Amino acid sequence: MKFIKDPVHGYIGVEAEIAEILDSPPMQRLRHIKQLGFSYLVYPGANHSRFEHSLGSMHLAWLMCQNLELDEADRKNVTIAALLHDCGHGPFSHATDIFMKEYSGRGHEQVDHIIYSEPIINILDRAGIDPSEISHLIQHNHFLSTIIHGDLDIDRMDYLLRDAHYTGVPYGAVDAHRLLQCTVLSDHGLILDESGINAAESLLIARTLMRPAVYLHHVSRIASSMLMLALLEHCTDQLNFAPRRLMDLDDASLMMELIHSNNKISKMLAERLYYRHLYKRALYAGPEQVNTIALQGDLITIRGSREIAKEIASYAGVNEWEVIVDIPPLPLDISMNVLVQNKKAIIRLAEISPLINTLNKTRRSQWRIGVYSPKEVLKVVEHAAVDVLHVKKVTKQDRLID
Repeated sequence: MKFIKDPVHGYIGVEAEIAEILDSPPMQRLRHIKQLGFSYLVYPGANHSRFEHSLGSMHLAWLMCQNLELDEADRKNVTIAALLHDCGHGPFSHATDIFMKEYSGRGHEQVDHIIYSEPIINILDRAGIDPSEISHLIQHNHFLSTIIHGDLDIDRMDYLLRDAHYTGVPYGAVDAHRLLQCTVLSDHGLILDESGINAAESLLIARTLMRPAVYLHHVSRIASSMLMLALLEHCTDQLNFAPRRLMDLDDASLMMELIHSNNKISKMLAERLYYRHLYKRALYAGPEQVNTIALQGDLITIRGSREIAKEIASYAGVNEWEVIVDIPPLPLDISMNVLVQNKKAIIRLAEISPLINTLNKTRRSQWRIGVYSPKEVLKVVEHAAVDVLHVKKVTKQDRLID
């Protein structure tokens, strides 16, 4: 056993087989992928990596396994799955998720190509660990998967604490250890003891408050959207059309490839990202201004959003690359599957917590459609976007000022 000093959790114990996985290329690659994508353009301290988050998730998973009194085999499987759960991420983390799914044919949670390849498969074999168990845990196909993936999982506990620490945003306070102690294993799977309700509510509040402040900050959304367009333009050249290869790169490698792209638009966008010469918000509209239902489905795909961008560009009389449309999916309700055990029965958290409905309404109100363009064409793109998207007029006090 060796120990690693972590700024969030203190000393983290690492067993021999874990140390071997940590030193493997798939895990070391995560040192060079930012946890928060382009949030460092807003919060200069947000340079922490997926590697740190994976290590913290593993630590919390180990603590939860201890609390649940799982046997040695389950404990090893869960902690290793927690360590490897993010090794499938593309460069800049969630900033490339949509591109990865639409063009490479896999999501970041699909990690079988890593688990069943050298050196990970060899390490697992030597440790007597079934790789299919790790795969099922990561991909939600295991009775213990909710330790890693769920409304109150160790993944969220770690990233909320870690992201708040590195950004300096004070909304990520979570009583992780109370939650770990109040999680119990039952015939219904993992459930929450009623003594942990306040801790659960604090995590859900933190998730809700961190969304607009960090995860959905407009600067991060603009930068991520610019990267998406740069990738699309780069891949118009068939010589460059290798989405899986691009998604296997790290942040710096991808940025350098795009900066040296033969495609002039891709090169220009990458250089603007590198020097923080970002597009601006021509339009930033909430659910009270547009038909959110009509702006879902195929429109939240890369191809769908580009079709709207081209329509707005044509209407405005500007180049297609001067308009980017960013349509996020509508947020799912939180706590839907969280069960609480009291002295009499097992009930859903939403039935006994008056905060849940309020938090879900708040999350829905945080949704925004963004239309971004260079400063030089901002006004003409704004007018075109308002007409094409049938945006309701906003009052003077609602208008966002850059």
